[in-house]
Amino acid sequence: MTKKQAQPENKELSDYKQRLFADAEKIVKEEFPRKVIEFDALLRSPKLSYDRLAEILPDKSLNIPVPDVENGNTDNDEPAAKRTKVDNDSNTKTGAPVFAFTSGTVPCNENLAQLMDLVRPKLRDAVEQCNTVKMWITLLIPRIEDGNNFGVGIQEETLSEVRNVESEAASFLDQMSRYFTTRGKLITKIAKYPHVDDYRRAILDMDEKQFINIRFHSKTWAYNYLFTSRLVVLEMRNHFSTLHDMITKNYEKIKVPRNSNTEHLY
Repeated sequence: MTKKQAQPENKELSDYKQRLFADAEKIVKEEFPRKVIEFDALLRSPKLSYDRLAEILPDKSLNIPVPDVENGNTDNDEPAAKRTKVDNDSNTKTGAPVFAFTSGTVPCNENLAQLMDLVRPKLRDAVEQCNTVKMWITLLIPRIEDGNNFGVGIQEETLSEVRNVESEAASFLDQMSRYFTTRGKLITKIAKYPHVDDYRRAILDMDEKQFINIRFHSKTWAYNYLFTSRLVVLEMRNHFSTLHDMITKNYEKIKVPRNSNTEHLY
């Protein structure tokens, strides 16, 4: 039985790889430096200045009034079983209790929401760009064989760094949504226990932590919402600067990891 010859690469697949390589090289040479400048300018802008902290924090009342108390009871705070039942009322419906606010809705922190709306598109672009560069380096890795693999080691180390930046950018996006969920749960606590001032203070602390630069990079769930807009911008600026520096310094080794047999690519 004759040995089958290797099939030539599909033209459409080859064209895709060529476009990917061109896009990735453009991202490294042009987009990464541009991202560094954009994030640095945003970090230095008045929008993320610590001087805005007093403006960022909401009013402590949070539009949730403290009800009047008479003889230790508020209106309708008796257990449901002790309330007077209306006889022959077929229209009465029961369900989960809903907290109604006499002063209207409780808004989110609009200042923080605007900052996160500003940063979120940049993070989405970062994830896509890192994914493109990741695929570029992966497709440049030659087949496994004996010999000088120093260049391959550089490729793998750079690939690992790109993956870390991609993962962290995606994590920042997730943590922004968690902030709103966590804050919403705390708002319901204030609605349920309006006389407990600690819950109101906790909202101020949470919003402050969401704005300022948190130095502790804890990975536990309790601190997920503490990653702030300022930290995100700071970290992404540093990440893109590091990636651009690492790839440009090792550009030739990344593109041609071995002096020979470089035509055998995945």
